[in-house]
Order: sequence, then structure tokens, then C-alpha cells
Amino acid sequence: MESVVPNTITHTESQVRALYDQLIHCWNEREHTAFAELFLHDGYTIGFDGTVSNGKSQINQHLSEVFQHHQTALYISIVRSIRALNDSVWIVHADVGMIPPGSKEINPKLNAVQSLVVMKTVHGFRIALLQNTPASFHGRPEAVEQLTNELNKTYGQ
Repeated sequence: MESVVPNTITHTESQVRALYDQLIHCWNEREHTAFAELFLHDGYTIGFDGTVSNGKSQINQHLSEVFQHHQTALYISIVRSIRALNDSVWIVHADVGMIPPGSKEINPKLNAVQSLVVMKTVHGFRIALLQNTPASFHGRPEAVEQLTNELNKTYGQ
């Protein structure tokens, strides 16, 4: 008889998850400086529209401008996996939906897949890379609907 090993979350995985949750919180609260501080000095982001910000100061500057000139949507997230590549490098895979300003519903056209590379440093865990990829699922509207339904359940809709 095969024994089943319970799916346990390690202390390190929960620290990585907390970092991701803080990232989402900083975005939703429009805290550009705190958002940038979650990254390595030379970390970078690739935004939903393909915009690349390289380094903490560029991330901070870019988000400062975004938050100053745009009402941004709120992220609703589902973490799909957290994997260690080694003792110091982790990958986070999450799906996100966005609730536009003035709305109470997720806009399926803004769903995305987020990938993070997280590194353990002497100062704790920091993000090396955040990439947002549109989850448009070309030619598969049922996949868009399924993801949106999952995100709505997370959001409580």
C-alpha cells in the first residue's frame, strides 16, 4: 500500500507567499515605493502591456507615474504554485483578474498570468522578476470564462 504524503507548506514557501501577497497589496493600495522595495536592486518587471522597468528606482518611477495619471484596477489573485529551484531561488505562478475603478466585477479582458522569480538574500526574500502575461487564451473563450469564474469565487462574487 502506497502512503500519501500530506501537502504541507514549508516555512520558506509561506515566506515567499507572503512576499507575493505584499506585492498584490502594494499594487492595490497604490504604494509605488513599497512595491519597488520588494524587488532586488536590479530586479525588473514586465507589465501587462510589455513595459519593462529595470531596477528598483525605475520600477518606483514607472509606478509613481502610472498611479499619478491613472486610476488602476484592483488585483484579485490565485496562487497556483510556489516551487523552489534551489535553496535560494523560487518561482511563483499566479493567475490574476482585475476589477476596474468604479466596477465590482472582474474584467475578463484584463486577466493575466503572473510569474515571479524570488531570491533569498541576506535581507530576506526579494523579487528578481515579475512578468504579467495577458490570459487571453486565443480561440478558447471557455478558458477565459473558467478563469474568470475561479477569480470571482476568490473575490466572493
